Amino acid sequence: MQAYCVKCRDSKTMNAPEQITMKNGRPATRGICPDCGTKMFRIGKVTA
Repeated sequence: MQAYCVKCRDSKTMNAPEQITMKNGRPATRGICPDCGTKMFRIGKVTA
């Protein structure tokens, strides 16, 4: 899944994506940047 890395300032494919639910009930995906190791976050459902 693609997400934006704020440290690299580029859109990349995240490593170890994990489906989570935020406090307000919306779905989101959390992962790690493959280059710098920063946490990445994307709000919304996963589309296959």
